[in-house]
Amino acid sequence: MEKNEPPRPRNGLVGMLYGEFTDTLDDKVRYSVSLTEDALTVQKISSSPGRAKVVFNLADCVGCRAQRAPDSADAGAYFRAYFYPFKRRWMSAGVARQRVEQCFRVALVQDAAANLREAERWARAIRDAAGLQAPRRDGVTLWEVRRPCRVMILVNPHSGRGQALQLFTGHVQGMLNEANVPYSLVITEHQNHARELVKKADLSQWDALVIMSGDGLLFEVVNGLMERDDWQEAIQTPLGILPGGSGNALAASVHHYSQSPPAWNEELLLSCGFLLCKGQVGSLDLVSVQLASKQRLFSFLSLAWGFVADVDIESEKYRHVGAVRFLMGTLVRLATLRVYRGRLAYLPVAEKPDLPSRPKPFLPCSSISCRPDPDYSPNRANQNCVSKSSAKRPESDGKSRAPADSLLPGLDQPLPDSWTVVEEEDFVLVLAIYQSHLAEDLWAVPDALADDGVIHLFYVTAGISRPALLRLFLAMEKGAHLACGCPHLVYQKVRALRLEPVSREGVIAVDGETVQYGPVQAQIHPGLARLISG
Repeated sequence: MEKNEPPRPRNGLVGMLYGEFTDTLDDKVRYSVSLTEDALTVQKISSSPGRAKVVFNLADCVGCRAQRAPDSADAGAYFRAYFYPFKRRWMSAGVARQRVEQCFRVALVQDAAANLREAERWARAIRDAAGLQAPRRDGVTLWEVRRPCRVMILVNPHSGRGQALQLFTGHVQGMLNEANVPYSLVITEHQNHARELVKKADLSQWDALVIMSGDGLLFEVVNGLMERDDWQEAIQTPLGILPGGSGNALAASVHHYSQSPPAWNEELLLSCGFLLCKGQVGSLDLVSVQLASKQRLFSFLSLAWGFVADVDIESEKYRHVGAVRFLMGTLVRLATLRVYRGRLAYLPVAEKPDLPSRPKPFLPCSSISCRPDPDYSPNRANQNCVSKSSAKRPESDGKSRAPADSLLPGLDQPLPDSWTVVEEEDFVLVLAIYQSHLAEDLWAVPDALADDGVIHLFYVTAGISRPALLRLFLAMEKGAHLACGCPHLVYQKVRALRLEPVSREGVIAVDGETVQYGPVQAQIHPGLARLISG
């Protein structure tokens, strides 16, 4: 379907097919095969009664293809179906998707063309039925990418431990071929390469843009799309994520949204590849982030200040060890725990928060000064985070290329009375996150969805002990940190926020990328983008 079309219902049911076929290696072994709208059932034909049936759920099927026999003297044909069902992990109580191939030889007559037509009929019926049985979530509207789906895959060869390209060729490439997904592979060569590419690309050639990297490359792509003159149409291009970095927060979130059992490393990659092949597309919230320089960014994951941002940025030096970098960074930062002074304000959603938050006095709006401190001086890394074109485009430009931030006054303006204002305080961290996971093994918001229209705001105040802070992050591995009863942890669901650092040194990170240090504010734009998910 076209990228900007509304969801299209899928009509009709697949009628039952039945056939008897031989084993690909031994013509004396025969199978009865039946296809219904939700399963492929295979049973070996034998004189012994009660032979067990093997049932393959079509929701686990990514594709099926027919082909002639490799020997031109053989009149038979073949059809192969590719499944990725959940199976028990080796030496583990958990389950993960694992590849299963089913191949049958069609030799009904001595006419090679007739046998191939029959094999193609089965392959087409299995593909159609597998599409009808694509994974879905109750109550969630999903689109479908057009078939065959033309995909641009952008790979950052330096992400994570520098193995993204090898991971793609070893685990994803074959699956895409099985699903008949044509793609073009683009290897990024420098920072902001992806941003510049999608900003100028003819998007009519592509049905989806897929990122094989960590979260940073998708940050480039999102902002490149939002910098286009045709941003309203461009941002509707479905976006996919294949984990190839260290954090892989969005990939872990997408896997979680598909209601699949927890997965890590190559198992997570296989799951995300499977969802890509299925081609189900849902909405994705984006958050507009305004900086003191009037630069405007769009974020899909998080805005962080304090401990989380410090660990994320400072652990870059450990990138070669993969996801363990965050554990190493956490331990280093715990040893010399920093406290930051600042002001925080937010616009809460109209519902009771999940955790009782500590009462905070409302300060007069005029008591919050949002003018940048003249001593703020972003370092070179901050200046290199964005392309020159976006840095020169102020938010106040009359030729706005992005949706208006209707909830946000200017950073130098007082806040409306509907906002909650936290008095100037010492913070260990402030984290605004809009996905379920902060990393593969950090389940930050158990009930989050990609399109719930909510910024999940956490902050931890000074006074928390190092062991207590460590316990919070250990509990986050299972999504249990909100039940710890920590008096220094506050959680609110909000629609917009403003943060004013008072401490003159620190790091603010958006989607794991360093941005200008200073006053910052943000608001959510529900369902602005599209995400390939399940």
